[in-house]
Amino acid sequence: MKIWFEALLGMPSIEAERWHRLDLVSRWLVATRAAVFAMTFLSCALAGLFALQAGRFEPIRFGLLCVGLTLAHATNNILNDVSDHQRGVDKDNAFRTRYGTQPVEEGLMTVRQARLWALWTALPALGCGVVLCWLMGWAVLPFFLIGIALVFGYNWPLKHYGLGEPMVVLVWGPLMVGGGYLSITGDWSWPVALASVPYALGPTTVLFGKHIDKIPWDKPRGVRTLPVLLGQATARATTLVLVALQYLMTLALVVHGTVGWPVLCVFLAAPFVGRLWSVYRQPTPVGPPRGYPGGVWPLWYSAHAFVHFRRFGVLFVLGVAAGIAVF
Repeated sequence: MKIWFEALLGMPSIEAERWHRLDLVSRWLVATRAAVFAMTFLSCALAGLFALQAGRFEPIRFGLLCVGLTLAHATNNILNDVSDHQRGVDKDNAFRTRYGTQPVEEGLMTVRQARLWALWTALPALGCGVVLCWLMGWAVLPFFLIGIALVFGYNWPLKHYGLGEPMVVLVWGPLMVGGGYLSITGDWSWPVALASVPYALGPTTVLFGKHIDKIPWDKPRGVRTLPVLLGQATARATTLVLVALQYLMTLALVVHGTVGWPVLCVFLAAPFVGRLWSVYRQPTPVGPPRGYPGGVWPLWYSAHAFVHFRRFGVLFVLGVAAGIAVF
């Protein structure tokens, strides 16, 4: 149970001897980078809350949505590690192997084993999607098919050609929240899709931060993420703009009446923006500062972005829920 919590709360580094003593669930949680599943669950929660606001919440469809999207995210993470291993991106103590376990690159499982894990993770996700299409009709099918394409196409070619970051805004916002609302209620809602964008910008800032951190590794290997294409200074400035947009768009949604005023509680996360600003205004330090949490470096920009996202994202969901309760 200890390793379950370690994997759900962070990216533990597991040596070979310990890996072979772990139970299957622990290995799966480590291999799928389960700590990031919270991003997907919060998107599902938003879809469920907006369905509840419309008086059309259905728990079984909501459950299928949560399980399906979380397992799709897990499948994508396994396949990303396989793809990066085969393309040599994680070779020679590269970025990915320094802040957490990369089971394929480190020889803890073979490519064939990883693909089998991806298959058995994907099958129930596909099953959830099929059931939702059957229950809700053909309107859900395009979202289902786009989701499948992105699971297999994110790492390559999208990430390698600067399209990964824009896709995150689309996926964690309109596709997951808007498509999730559609899967629960049977109707598409543009206000719901628009209301999801401030939240979706959070995972986008985390990915921007991660890819800024990875520039010294990605650029020589021909991985052309958007921060590689923009350059570090411009990418850092872009991330700060995205953070500002989270607050400005939230305020605009309240003024427009799309969401209730309680969602303004996201401004409780604003004090951390000052810390984020000071970090992103400076180049990467040569090493971790004194007192920096162990096992996090070389994550720097992404680690700070994740702390802000976690605060903003949870407050945004709680604000939406409070708005429903008040109104």
